[in-house]
Parts: sequence; C-alpha cells; structure tokens
Amino acid sequence: MGIRIKTLFGFLTLAVMLFLAGGWSIYELSTVGTSVQSLLDDNYKSINAGKMMTEALEREDSAILLLLSGNWAEGRKIIKSADLSFQQGFQIARNNVTIPGEKKYVDEVEEGYRVFKDLWLRPMVGTKREANLNWYFREVHQSFLAVKSAVERLISLNDDVMYQTASNLKNRAHRAVMPGIVAIVSALVFTLVFNYFVNYYLVSPIINLTKGIRKFLETSEPFKVKIETKDELRDLASALQKLVAQVRKQETL
Repeated sequence: MGIRIKTLFGFLTLAVMLFLAGGWSIYELSTVGTSVQSLLDDNYKSINAGKMMTEALEREDSAILLLLSGNWAEGRKIIKSADLSFQQGFQIARNNVTIPGEKKYVDEVEEGYRVFKDLWLRPMVGTKREANLNWYFREVHQSFLAVKSAVERLISLNDDVMYQTASNLKNRAHRAVMPGIVAIVSALVFTLVFNYFVNYYLVSPIINLTKGIRKFLETSEPFKVKIETKDELRDLASALQKLVAQVRKQETL
C-alpha cells in the first residue's frame, strides 16, 4: 500500500468518525427539539385554558353575589361574559387532550361546571334566593369550589407533565452530547495512533535515509538503510543505493 493511500485512508477514517458522530448528535438534537416543543406547546395551551376557566369562575362567583344583592343588570352582564370565557377555555382544553388520563380531568370539569351553572341559571332576584347567603354558601359556593378544584387538578396535571418533559429534555440533551464527546475522544486517540504510524512508517524512514546519505557524503560509508514497508520509500531507498553504488564506482575509476 502506497504512502498516498495510507495517508488518505487515515484522514478518511477520521473524517468518517467525525461525520457519524456529528450526524448522530444533529439527529438527537433535532428529534429532542421537535418532540419537546410539541409537548410543551400542548401543556402550555392546556394550562392557559385552565387559567382562563379559573378566572371566569371567579368572575361568575362575584356576579352571583351581585345577583343575590339585587343588582340584576350588572350581575347578568358579568356572568354572561364570564360564561363565554369559561366555555372558550373549556373548548381549548377538551380539544387538547394529549396526556394519558387527561380526559377524566376534563370530564370532571365539565360535570362540575354543569352543576354550578344550573344553580346560577335559576332566577335569584325577586325569589327566596335573593340575599340568601345561607343558600349561597351551602350550595353555590360549594359547587364553585368543586369545579374550581377540578380545573386546578387539570392545571396541576399539565404542570407535572411539563416538569417531567423538562427532566427528560435534560437527559436526552445529555445523550445528544455524548456522541460529540465520544467523537472528540476517539479523534484524539485516532490522531495519536495515526501520528505514531506516520512517524514510524514515514518520518523515521525519511530521517534514516537522510542520515545514510549524509554519512556517505561525509565518510564515504556504504549506503545501508533498511526500509520495512513496501511503498515509495522502499523504492526511494533502492534508488539511492543504486545511485550511491554508481558514485562509488565512478570514484574508484
């Protein structure tokens, strides 16, 4: 095998190692980025929907107190607007069920809100419910707390999954970095090995050839340099031996 092929083979091996490691790292990072972004988007959407529903429920609770105090127009205006906001948030949450078991939490919110809404849909102003705080705390407020708790459980579920996703991202990022570390270490080891072989099979023979020529020029000693490899350096040593032999022959004439 010639010097050119040996050198090319060494550099190609190093390039292939770096290419494979780089491709592996890029694949891992792109996979992590795509999957994690999708999960975070879904969880963030559900959490925002939960916050929207919680805010709407609190506004409805305030509106119910206005109705109980006899302020029918303002109470109905607020409760209608809050109901629309809750329904919007609930539709987002229901259409974004991506976590195992999340549907059960969404169903609990739906059922709890149905019970709560059924209470404030009934007439209050001008009825025995008006200014009846005992009825409010016994039924309405308890129903309000129940549906709010269901919404909070839905938010908590998505919060937990987001935390798990962040932890998994850390682990997967570590796995994505590992090919790069392996490539660097392998490249260093291969470089040392490659450098050893270059010195042993290329640099050292050239130094020996140079020393042999110098000795011949200085002391007229016979040119005796042994090259172990079967490549261009062996051909060069053979050519130098013939050249030195011819020179010595001409000197003896």
